[in-house]
This record gives sequence, structure tokens and C-alpha cells, in this order.
Amino acid sequence: MTKILVLNGPNLNLLGQREPAVYGSATLADVEALCAKACDAAGVSLAFKQSNHEGELVEALHQAGRDQAAGELLGVVFNAGAYTHTSVALHDAIKGAAVTVIELHISNVHAREAFRHHSYISPAAKAVMAGFGVQGYALAIAGLVQLSK
Repeated sequence: MTKILVLNGPNLNLLGQREPAVYGSATLADVEALCAKACDAAGVSLAFKQSNHEGELVEALHQAGRDQAAGELLGVVFNAGAYTHTSVALHDAIKGAAVTVIELHISNVHAREAFRHHSYISPAAKAVMAGFGVQGYALAIAGLVQLSK
């Protein structure tokens, strides 16, 4: 069975605590359960990871590229958190690993502070999902499955 990697960046371990008016009350464990249900419905398995460390995210993208090349992975749903707006390294990792990425944001970043309007991930991503709350994860999983057909 092929899998989808849902990869989460810095501070997403604080979901449910950090700015619930912006990010909602769901915890990261709730998001993982939602993703597992969406993957099960799509007939794929789930790999789920969160890290506050940029290098760990780079390594996960490299491995995802190898897994996709081997036919074991459809791609990555990636919420890079604040690294979206700062990390050339993550952009380069996506491009270098040749992995299919759906960039995901819980909030509508374009309706927030100006510094959140620019993404280093978007030019390397296949698609971008923003503003659907944590339900965006399920939508991104469904979209990734459709793109793979």
C-alpha cells in the first residue's frame, strides 16, 4: 500500500493551545486522527511527523523523495509553519528530492500579517491549500490522491 506523509513544522505541536482564535481548538493528535481517517478512506497509509527543527524537516523531505521514487509514497502534505516564510533550505529540499508537495496552511495566510504573504515553499509545491482550518489536511490528502491518478 502506498502512503502519504503529512509533515508539520515548528509550533504545530502547540495546536489547541496556541492562538485558538486563529488555529482552532484541535490538537496535533486530533489532526493526526483526521489524517488517518482521510488516508483510510482513500486507501493509502499515513506517515505523520512534526518537528520544530528545520534540518529534520529537510531530512524528511529527502526521504520522501526516495520513497516516492521507489513507488512507496504518493507525496507530502506539508505545513511548514513559520519556515514557509523563511526557509530557502526547505524549498531546495523539495526541488532536490523531486517530491510532490501540497503546501498547507490552517489559516488564510493572505488575510494575516504581510510577512506571511510570501512563501518559499509555494514555487516548489504542486498545489497550495490555505484557510480551511484543520479540515484542510483531509482536503489536501484527497487532492494529493487525485493528482496521483
